[in-house]
Amino acid sequence: MSIALNLDHAAALRPAASPVKQSLLGLARPELAAALIGHGVAEREARMRANQLWNWLYQRGTTDFAEMANIGKPLRELLTANFVVDRPEIVTEQVSVDGTRKWLFRFRDPNNPRLPPVEVETVYIPDSGRGTLCVSSQVGCTLTCSFCHTGTQRLVRNLTAGEILGQILMARDRLGDFPGGIRPTDGLVPGPRGSGGSEGDSRAITNVVMMGMGEPLYNYDNVKQALLIASDEAGVSLSKRRITLSTSGVVPFIEPTGREIGVMLAISLHAVRDDLRDMLVPINKKYPLRELLDACRNYPGLSNARRITFEYVMLKDINDSDADARELVRLLAGIPAKINLIPFNPWPGNNYDCSASSRIEKFADIVNAAGYASPVRTPRGRDIFAACGQLKSESERLKKTDREALTG
Repeated sequence: MSIALNLDHAAALRPAASPVKQSLLGLARPELAAALIGHGVAEREARMRANQLWNWLYQRGTTDFAEMANIGKPLRELLTANFVVDRPEIVTEQVSVDGTRKWLFRFRDPNNPRLPPVEVETVYIPDSGRGTLCVSSQVGCTLTCSFCHTGTQRLVRNLTAGEILGQILMARDRLGDFPGGIRPTDGLVPGPRGSGGSEGDSRAITNVVMMGMGEPLYNYDNVKQALLIASDEAGVSLSKRRITLSTSGVVPFIEPTGREIGVMLAISLHAVRDDLRDMLVPINKKYPLRELLDACRNYPGLSNARRITFEYVMLKDINDSDADARELVRLLAGIPAKINLIPFNPWPGNNYDCSASSRIEKFADIVNAAGYASPVRTPRGRDIFAACGQLKSESERLKKTDREALTG
């Protein structure tokens, strides 16, 4: 089942707004207060209003300043004149036979609306007692992992903190996750309608994973800001244990991720030898396995209760032998970890095959026998290309001359 919204992709450019209104999404509370002060609001009032605005933006999901009832009319008019709550446009929404949802979201450059819009994919995976939202951090990717569809799309640009949060807020809105919201009527989203509750209180989205398009640690500052707001009790209010950041191994940012953001860590490993990982995950040439695993051993807060997840895509006759399984166990010795075995999800033009089920089971048996949990991830959303490694959009990087012509 697929739902497509008919939008005009040919309308690539829009006239520049005059003046460009600032988006409030993604601003920390001190930044939001400073923005209000910059428009003449007294400092003490600005701090109070910043807290109120956060509640309206992140806990109530409000996009219209006129609906913010506890803010006086003069300030609401000031907000309307100078600011926006910049949610993405929905280009398409698809629903898989297994209930997985994939949105193609469109964003316009917050600093120059004349530039062509960009698009990213975001995926919601419902399951028994939980719902996981897979969020993108970049438009395209620089890493060119050979088994990943996103890696075939050149990096267009980083997403802002507001655009990362916009994916979460738009998904919550579509899933009826705010107070008074209405859940979809297809019966594929678990839980009661319009709960709007806090984490663990019948939310449709209980977990967020930075595993969509892009390498989160190559957009560290914006990802950090977004995840701190997502985990703030006055923000989206998700526990840091319910937020996972997945990296292909940008070693210098692994320690700061634990110390400054404090979320769960996942490593896209996929190989146990440097020569093979150099081919599958080319960033390994810069940060080889030894450096990567040393950074994992020193990850702040690492414990049996806060294990690192190692993701391992199962590629037929490439990385799925018994010897690979035993070497994986040896490499991870001493690291509190679990290992997600991911059956390869095909995409047009790929050169790999998925390992046979029996081979995956044998691999898992070896890892389990060594004391590591090694669940085999059930492919979700394959029929709508929403499964792990299948995400991609059609946005392309502009040539420098074109960007200069548009920016004037």
